[in-house]
Amino acid sequence: MSQKVAVVTGAASGIGLAVSEALSGADYKVVMADVNAAAGQREAARLGAHFVQADLTDRAACKALIDTAVAQFGSVDVLVNNAGIQHVSPVEDFPEDKWNFMISLMLTAPFLLTKYAWPHMKAKGWGRIINISSVHGLRASEFKSAYISAKHGIMGLTKTTALEGGPLGITVNAICPAYVRTPLVDNQIDAQAETHGIPREEVISSIMLKKAAIKKMIEPSEIGAAVLYICSDAAGCMTGTDFTIDCGWTAC
Repeated sequence: MSQKVAVVTGAASGIGLAVSEALSGADYKVVMADVNAAAGQREAARLGAHFVQADLTDRAACKALIDTAVAQFGSVDVLVNNAGIQHVSPVEDFPEDKWNFMISLMLTAPFLLTKYAWPHMKAKGWGRIINISSVHGLRASEFKSAYISAKHGIMGLTKTTALEGGPLGITVNAICPAYVRTPLVDNQIDAQAETHGIPREEVISSIMLKKAAIKKMIEPSEIGAAVLYICSDAAGCMTGTDFTIDCGWTAC
């Protein structure tokens, strides 16, 4: 069987890098996309992957990413929509341009990439689309209006495309982690500390881990392992789900 081709966005660091490592280790041909060219090229070279610098808020860049993967490897079998950012601010102070940017990156881009990858998966009768959502796709917290709106939106996109993809052999699922030990989350700690007027350590214990039954940060490699499971034959009947890795946050 020929190697499957996976496209991973936001792949230069954090969850995206861990997913790329997992897929590369499982013998996938991986196309890593990120706006950070230096880090992306370095990590792709280390993994033997192909790197594409892409600003996914640009519609043309989304299409070019899928076209590049097809030109390089012949198809797209797996799409992992991971790229994202965070901004913490009360809604009355939330910058409108930041709202537009975040919705474009975390909701519109996954739709476009799904749309452009879809015909290639449909032609093969097999595909896996995995949207990296968040526990905030299932629950809300204050001061994160754009992030939570985008993550709730991606849950709707996941369910709708799962219904459309089922008869075609395409499964679509969302992974919903709580706080993962990544540079994005590390930046959130400082932002939350400033917003709430409390020390960094208190942000971790009193805000980030407060609702979790297991008081620990999730490791990026755990998300990579979840992606491999969803791509496996064992998950062939799993679609339209929120695959929740939240240390018990949503149990209550």
